[in-house]
Order: sequence, then structure tokens, then C-alpha cells
Amino acid sequence: LGYAGVVRFRGVRIGGISGIFKSHDYRKGHFECPPYNQQTIRSAYHVRNIEVFKLKQLKRPIDIFMSHDWPRSIYHYGNKKQLLKMKSFFRQEVESNTLGSPAASELLQHLKPTYWFSAHLHVKFAAFMQHEANSKEELPKATKFLALDKCLPHRDFLQIIDIEHDPSAGDSLEYDAEWIAVLKATNSLINVTQRSWNMPENNGLHAKWDYSATEEAIKEVLEELNHNLKIPCNFTLTAACYDPSKPLKQAVPVHTINPQTTEFCAQFGLTDINDRIQQAKEEGSVRGEYEEAEEEEEMDSTGSAEEPSEYNTDNSGLSSINPDEIMLDDEGGDEDLSTCSVDPSPDHPPDFSASFSDIRIMPDSMAVSSDDAMDSTNEELEKSGVSKQGEEKSLNERPLKRIGGSENGNSGVKKIKRRNQAIYAAEDEDKTE
Repeated sequence: LGYAGVVRFRGVRIGGISGIFKSHDYRKGHFECPPYNQQTIRSAYHVRNIEVFKLKQLKRPIDIFMSHDWPRSIYHYGNKKQLLKMKSFFRQEVESNTLGSPAASELLQHLKPTYWFSAHLHVKFAAFMQHEANSKEELPKATKFLALDKCLPHRDFLQIIDIEHDPSAGDSLEYDAEWIAVLKATNSLINVTQRSWNMPENNGLHAKWDYSATEEAIKEVLEELNHNLKIPCNFTLTAACYDPSKPLKQAVPVHTINPQTTEFCAQFGLTDINDRIQQAKEEGSVRGEYEEAEEEEEMDSTGSAEEPSEYNTDNSGLSSINPDEIMLDDEGGDEDLSTCSVDPSPDHPPDFSASFSDIRIMPDSMAVSSDDAMDSTNEELEKSGVSKQGEEKSLNERPLKRIGGSENGNSGVKKIKRRNQAIYAAEDEDKTE
């Protein structure tokens, strides 16, 4: 799927977008490559506006969509009381409607997939969202959302869901003709610099803003492939296999051109971003931009001074921190890590339902089915194979995991060790969870 993409399997149309959202990286190009510096190692895994733009060109229905981060506002369509009982530190962001990705929420409104699966927040959560019907639809569409917990013992990290498919279809992954046509149409928008810029829109400033695929363009893709959409099994090793007897603790990351990507781009006449970055790097332009990037971020953490981000995602004043989340900034073995106390406040009432009566900041195209939605929506999910959260777990009953150090330098921190692979060998280590 790459940064973003759509494939088919047994007639099921599956889309996805990678990364998390940060406003000041959202409008940059894909300019990062190994070896990373302190700025690029943080921005490399953030969603870009061009990927959202390309996915919004899709017109045909999507069966399944996947994202790492949750779509913002999806928590209003599931059991918020149960979610906050499990993760009380989400409360402030849920109340202010700032938890999750606004870019993913934008895609949820546009694509209206049957299923949406996410990760990131390390908690099992199901929701049922009814979309408003447009003039062309006989019945309004609905999305069944499911996020699962971290893959650790005694956690809800696995669930089986039955999805309707075409039993006569082949058992190979297939290209999606509409998506290929969109890639070809938007190829000229590729940006491999760290400069911020906006995608074309119907605002009088762009001669063209609609890059959706016409039926003729989709037909051309099918003819190019001789109507054979099967994705080739052309995996190629680009790095040596890991040898535990010869650990490479100080190995320097190398920028590698992936032959599968090269073949894919050549087949459809697309720009190979990795190759373009490598060319720019050899010309010496990327290195200069890396040095400028750190200065730019220090000067303006919300992006370009001339073009402020369309999203307000400054959460520096929020106290909700997920103790289960592993921050890439802190990767580095079993060194001591700082963590803030996130014990639930005794001032918070056990019933949060009244707290959300006046804070629904819903996009206009989303229809809220009920106030806190809880039991009725989970019944709908159970019918489709998405079971509601099992037995309630209190945060007080669970030991804290690691989190990133407090950006505000809060006092009251304590040191803990990050869990590692030994957890799978120690049968009783996580029983308290």
C-alpha cells in the first residue's frame, strides 16, 4: 500500500494510509531518507496532504480502510464511558475533540468505507457511525470502526471478522484500476522537498483541482494490464537477514532503492519518490534542506510562516498522555525512561456522560445516532462480527507502561524500564494487567 494505496483481494476493496498526523509536517513533501537527523526522524512517519488528496479522488466504494491513527471524532460513535474508564488520560482531548487525526476524519467523511481499522492508542474500541445520505444514495452508508489493543499477553489485540467477498475471485492480491488511474493523474504533484504547499482546490487559484479518474482513464489502465490485475510476487531482499550471533548495534542506515517500487513505477509511468530523493541527495540539495528544516521548526512549529496549517493540532497544553505508547524519539534499548503520573483524578466523576452534552464538534456530513451511543451501537457491531469491549478494566488495576518524558518538565516523574521481548518468555509477568 505504500504511503497510501488501494488493493483488492477476492473482490474486497482495501485502502490504507500510513503515518500519524502533525500539522507542521502535513503539507511538506516526502523528503526524508536515511541517514536521518533529529528533525527528519520525527517527520518521516507523518501523514502528508498529497496522500489525503489522492485518496479523496476516489469515487468507487471502499470495503475496508486502515490507518495507524484514529479518525478524529470517532470516539463519539462508541462507548466513550468505557473508553475513558480504560484510558482516563484521554478525557481532556475527547472533551475538546482533539484526539485522533483530522486528516483521517476527512477521509472517513469522503470514503465512507464499510469497515475502518486503526491502531496507535493501544486500547480496544468499537464504534458504529451512520453517515448522512447524499442525493445519489438510496440508503445512507455506515462505517463500523474497530481499534485493538497492544499485542501483549492478556490484552485484546486480536479479533476475527467475517467479511463478504467474491468466492469465485482469485486468491492473489490485485491492483485497483481506479487507484492506478489516480496515481497517474496526480503524478505531477509529487514533491520531494520539505517546503510546505497546498494541494489544488477549487478556489480560483488553480486551473485544475479535480484529479479523479474518469471511466476512460480506468479503461486505459485495464488495457495496459491486459485486464490482468494480479500483483506480481516479485519480492527482493534489499538488506541482509538479521543474524543474532552478529548484532549490528552501530550500523549506519543506508538509503535503499526498492526494486519492487522501481518496477511498479516504471510499469505505470510514475515517479519513484525514493529514486527522486536519491537524485536530489546526490546533487547536494537535500542536505541543505535538512539543515534548514531544523531552523524552520524552531522558528515556527506550526509550519510555514506564510501559509499556516489548516489544522490546529497544538496539543502542548493537554495532559492526556498514553502510557502504553512507544515514542520513536526514545528508541534505544532498555535505558531508564521518564514517565508522568497519569492516575485518574479523584475529582473526575465516575459517570462522564454529562460531560459530553455540549462538546460535539461534528463535521456537517456526519450524523450522530445517539448521545453516548453505547449499547445500541455495540449491538450493531456484534451482528457484524465486531464484538463490544469485554470486561471492564480499571486503570488503577494496571501497572503503568512507559511514556515520553514530559515536555513541560513536570515534576513527580518516576523511572521505569521498557518491556522487551522477555515479556513473552515470562508467563506471569503481565498477570496484573
